[in-house]
Amino acid sequence: MYVIELDGFGGPEVMRWAQSPDLPGPGAGEVLIDVTAAGVNRADLLQRQGFYPPPPGASEVLGLECSGVIAQVGAGVRDWHPGDRVCALLSGGGYAEQVVVPATQLLPVPEGMDLAVAAALPEVAATVWSNLVMRAGLRAGQLLLIHGGGSGIGTHAIQVAVSRGARVAVTAGSQGKLDRCKEFGASILINYREEDFVATLAESGGADVILDNMGAAYLGRNIEALAEDGQLCIIGMQGGVKGELNLSTLLGKRGTVHATNLRKRAATGRSSKAEIITELHRHLWPLIAEGTVVPVVHAELPVTDAAAAHELLDSAETVGKVILRIRED
Repeated sequence: MYVIELDGFGGPEVMRWAQSPDLPGPGAGEVLIDVTAAGVNRADLLQRQGFYPPPPGASEVLGLECSGVIAQVGAGVRDWHPGDRVCALLSGGGYAEQVVVPATQLLPVPEGMDLAVAAALPEVAATVWSNLVMRAGLRAGQLLLIHGGGSGIGTHAIQVAVSRGARVAVTAGSQGKLDRCKEFGASILINYREEDFVATLAESGGADVILDNMGAAYLGRNIEALAEDGQLCIIGMQGGVKGELNLSTLLGKRGTVHATNLRKRAATGRSSKAEIITELHRHLWPLIAEGTVVPVVHAELPVTDAAAAHELLDSAETVGKVILRIRED
């Protein structure tokens, strides 16, 4: 089979579409997928640069989500069959013609949805739902602040929050991105290049929940922007890994700081990928099937243009997801 291989670590040019040994058949509880498309995530860019190695035992091939058709099922798999259209949350291996994944990390592709587009769902859905709903308990009437509202995570989180009756504030770096966020349901639009999100949120009494991809750079200001009993959910470190936390401010607000990672979670058990996927299937997938929450795809490129896809995701232009087409449906 063919996969994206890395000629060392570095820029997008280190990626190449090359022949690799075929995968073994799926083991017990696993399935083998003929991959149609793979989602591109910032984690892929970090791994390409040598900053985000896969967990022990995971594939070295880039790609944390994919869509495709089941080719084989392993022993003990009862709910899935060859020919089923699925999308999958992966620990690695998505930039390839085939991938093996635990059956507990599969989701059905809703009827009528383009199979390639479904590759844009697993990573954002699992990240958003596990943080905003399973961890923070976001509910109607609360105010959610999303940093990077135009990102894949951001555009999905806006829709999920609105579906739960929450109000949504977003930060973004251009009016164009803010306009798109408004289309998805955001009502407080903050250009972080021109406005102070702390001051803007103060006018509304602060944010009940903040979904943050910046990490250290925004830590102090995020605490200031919280409402009483507010929760800060940190899911990224684009602004650094070490920050200073004013415990007095946090204590005064009875605030909570969560920091979570998806890729390194166990496959099964408490707080596992399987637990998250079960919750998605039960609660979010009906909203996707009816069109209340939709995948947002900025661009689809052939896998042979993986370098261009990484450059596009890393640019200021992208709203939503970038996906790589591996094969035709």
